[in-house]
Amino acid sequence: MSGRTHMAREIGEIPEAAARLIVTGSDALAAAGEALRAFEPAMLATVARGSSDHAASFLKYATEITARIPVASLGPSIASIYGVTLRLDHAATVAISQSGKSPDIVAMTEMAARGGALTIGLTNAAASPLAEACRHAADIMAGPERSVAATKTFVNSALAGLSLLARWTSDDGLAAALARLPDDLGSAISCDWSGLAEALAGHESLFILGRGPSMAIAQEAALKFKETSGVHAEAYSAAEVMHGPLALVKPGFPVLLLAARDAAEPSLVKAAAALAERGAAVFATTDGVAASHRLPFAATGHPLADPLALIASFYAFVEAFARGRGLDPDTPPNLRKVTETL
Repeated sequence: MSGRTHMAREIGEIPEAAARLIVTGSDALAAAGEALRAFEPAMLATVARGSSDHAASFLKYATEITARIPVASLGPSIASIYGVTLRLDHAATVAISQSGKSPDIVAMTEMAARGGALTIGLTNAAASPLAEACRHAADIMAGPERSVAATKTFVNSALAGLSLLARWTSDDGLAAALARLPDDLGSAISCDWSGLAEALAGHESLFILGRGPSMAIAQEAALKFKETSGVHAEAYSAAEVMHGPLALVKPGFPVLLLAARDAAEPSLVKAAAALAERGAAVFATTDGVAASHRLPFAATGHPLADPLALIASFYAFVEAFARGRGLDPDTPPNLRKVTETL
């Protein structure tokens, strides 16, 4: 195909969208963060689907590491299909939806409020049913997104979650890293991962590995391979892949390993070495690898900001990769932008 895709344009808008959220969206996130601090929840629950659920999974790891309370993902069908009201008196919920329209996400949020939870919504549509259903709603301010594959809305959803967490826990170091993040995202988009495309030639499947917060990023990357490129990608923890999935690894089998500069990096380096020893073509975002291919990355100076830079680099790669396969990443077969599930 020729011409610039909507997806490419929206990837290019990621730094601007992130800066807009940090500057303009701070008041709503600050209010929600202060409410969390006053409420002192015993646990946090998330409500989301698709890319938004990957942002929620990212927030789970970040919250458990930083706020030190457990985070659970609630199945939306519990409310919309089974009609159950959970006991959530000492819990807070964060619902994430780009459109804010999905009936099951809204129903689950309304149920959480009836169950006693402090409800918070992150959405790209300020005037949406989800925003109306939440005690606190924050507009992620990503702007219009026309490509079916979410890019800037995913980054801003995860960024909104980190901003909420920084205010909730009074983490000045995280807040400072987020203030710098738009520039880091610009650098990340410019990273050249074309070597990975060469390794994927002739293959229709690959593993994408992460650990901790980068595991959620691996899940998002795997979805984007399927959506945009028709490639079957599976996300695994670097610990889990060394069990059953290892049986699929043959010489030349492609593996993308997404490592942030955090406590999990040494274990990811170890996994990269083990897979390379078995003949896998391993591409990793870390300087620690020897037998694997090093992919360039933008280091942000904070372990929770690093994964967002990694997904920005990946988005730029996968958009070009899809076009290289003769596909239009804006219009994947069988998919549409807004999915409204019950």
